[in-house]
Amino acid sequence: MASRSRSVVWPVVHEERRALIRDLEPLHGPPWNAESLCPGWSVHDVLAHLIDSAKTTRLGFVRRMMAVRFDFDQDNAVGVERERSSDPRHTLKSFHAVAGRTSGPPASLATRLVEAFVHGEDIRRPLSISHSYPPEHVATALDYQLKTTTRMGGGKEIAAGWRLVATDTRYARGEGPEVQGPAISLLLAVSGRAIAGNELTGPGADVFLQRARGTVC
Repeated sequence: MASRSRSVVWPVVHEERRALIRDLEPLHGPPWNAESLCPGWSVHDVLAHLIDSAKTTRLGFVRRMMAVRFDFDQDNAVGVERERSSDPRHTLKSFHAVAGRTSGPPASLATRLVEAFVHGEDIRRPLSISHSYPPEHVATALDYQLKTTTRMGGGKEIAAGWRLVATDTRYARGEGPEVQGPAISLLLAVSGRAIAGNELTGPGADVFLQRARGTVC
């Protein structure tokens, strides 16, 4: 599992942002309105959320939370509305402008990895865009999610009772029936995203997927 230090995390996040920009540059028209893996959010909405998150500062986050009475969903909705241009190409240009930033909400740096990987797939999968994520860094994001409650956006409760084993990097956590798969698939599942049934294997995979699909992002 990779380090969570700033010198390690931010270069990974910046590269993931640049890779997403490259993937979205050829996109035109209706695909921008495709439903993302987050119910109620389009691909365009998720991109706007990534801009909003990249521009968030610690002090700004506190002020925003106070303004919406600490309603995280409401704050996200306000942020998407603010950053979502009428023209998706303009939104993409705005994302390009913040791709190198190192600001973010007051939380563990591992959340920046979670965001880059999970929201990257929120956008790519509905558009049938494939991307190779660095499994050792995905494992760091997965480890963070397993320690964080669903109330705070993690997957601790989802993963309880299973042993999760990544097949593309050295990573295994938990006790119970084994669930095996690529680190990105495990990360998506514990983050409440729907994934294909054949992405995970092992004696606990079927029941684990049923629990994971019962959550929302």
